[in-house]
Amino acid sequence: MDTASTREYAGKKILELGATNPDLCVVGADLNKSTFTNLFAEKYPDRFFDVGIAEQNMVNIAAGLAASGKIPIVSTFAVFGSTRPMDQLRVGVAQSNLNVKVILTHAGLLTGEDGISAQSLEDISLFLSLHSFSVLVPSDAYEAQAAVELAVNTPGPFYIRLSRPATPVLNNKNIQLQQGGSNVMVNGSNISIFACGYMVYHAIEAAKILKEQHGISARVVNIYSLNPIDESIIIKCAEESQFILTVEEHFKYGGLHSLISQIVTQNNPVKVLSVSMNTYAESGTSDELINKYGLNFNSIVEKVLANLS
Repeated sequence: MDTASTREYAGKKILELGATNPDLCVVGADLNKSTFTNLFAEKYPDRFFDVGIAEQNMVNIAAGLAASGKIPIVSTFAVFGSTRPMDQLRVGVAQSNLNVKVILTHAGLLTGEDGISAQSLEDISLFLSLHSFSVLVPSDAYEAQAAVELAVNTPGPFYIRLSRPATPVLNNKNIQLQQGGSNVMVNGSNISIFACGYMVYHAIEAAKILKEQHGISARVVNIYSLNPIDESIIIKCAEESQFILTVEEHFKYGGLHSLISQIVTQNNPVKVLSVSMNTYAESGTSDELINKYGLNFNSIVEKVLANLS
């Protein structure tokens, strides 16, 4: 299976959009090569601003640019861009509903060797708490490009969550996303698995094993838009499935599992199980950490088999 980096492809899409949108600009925080926004900086130096290790300033500058009619992209690692400038994101961007696009890389457990302090496992819950933010978690490099294009062309604040390493390519390069959208990656009738980001790959692989080795039909939904979220597919799956399983490279509370559970309990109560992080991790390769902390397709299969009646 081909692999590609979401951060690299997003960086290339930002560069591409810069050619047709003169209002597009980027504000970075000393990590521009790692986020691939250096590509934009080299081509459009007059529209690129690096503030150094000063994430609060980065967001404030972006808010000012947005208030002046520009379309600023905020770019750094997820752990720095979600926690350090939270006050500025809340007061300066969210409450004013400014047109700031926060595109953060190195999110989740996949940050790997950078270790515990760099693994952002709370970022989704933090951005979901900012009411006016749209939140997108693309499953592969092509969805990352589609997410960037959607965010830049849609008014209002956005958060896009990207990974560090190359991950499997699951979609066609011409994939398009929409706010509140989702894609059914595998059809099934016994249970439904909701996943976002890199976990979509593991959900698909788990569905194959469940079908081929256990005769279990599992629907897999790539729920790439978390705010707004596709309530219709969630309710449909709740009505048609023995249970729902959410899979996320994030803490259980405040993320995908919380969102799905809230919608299910209000509309069609059914058991909602979770494969997610429940502790902080450590340094290691992406595969080592995904396996150790139970986020791989084998863990998904085990969870399904343990709960299927």
